[in-house]
This record gives sequence, C-alpha cells and structure tokens, in this order.
Amino acid sequence: MKRPLIVTLIGTLFIAVGAVGGVAHAKEGPIGWGLALIELSELVALVGGVFLLMGKNWARWLLLVWMGFHVVISAFDSLQKLAVHVVIFGLIAFALLRPPAWQYFRSASS
Repeated sequence: MKRPLIVTLIGTLFIAVGAVGGVAHAKEGPIGWGLALIELSELVALVGGVFLLMGKNWARWLLLVWMGFHVVISAFDSLQKLAVHVVIFGLIAFALLRPPAWQYFRSASS
C-alpha cells in the first residue's frame, strides 16, 4: 500500500523538529543533564520520524507518546504553550489513528 501523504508530512515534520531542535539546543552551551535530556528528546523525534516513513507501527505510537510528553511538559510552562501542544497533539493523533494511516501501518508490517 502506498504511504498516505499525511504520514509523509508528519514523519518529515518530526525529522525536521528532531534535527533542527537538536542543532539549536546543542549550541546552547556545555552539556549538562538538562540539555542531555533535551537532546535525547530531539533524537527520539528524529528516529521516530524516520521509522514512521518506513512504515513501522511502533514509531507511530512512539511519536504519539513523544507529543503527549510535550503536552505534559508545556502544562508546567504557560497556558498558551499548553493550548498549542494540545492542538498539535490532537491533529497528529487524529491523522495517525485514522483508517488510511492504520491500514498503511498494518500493510507495511505484513
């Protein structure tokens, strides 16, 4: 089955977030525990995006958990960031859990 366009867009988005975020955060200075955890988070986004494009079902769930984690983190920051992350999470979950996506991941794993 051909990969749905929305899966391609979401996978590419996570690859970009992981790569750009990783480079941007790496420039912040010496690596401490906080920065190391941020870099690990960016790496998870990048790896998840790559494997999403490869049709791996586990990557779909990994990215949903990653986005959910960011919703929780943003709840401790500001209401505006929380709202943005909730909307983004909702859109990504809606796209990745709809029949075109789950049919693609089912056929890719067969």
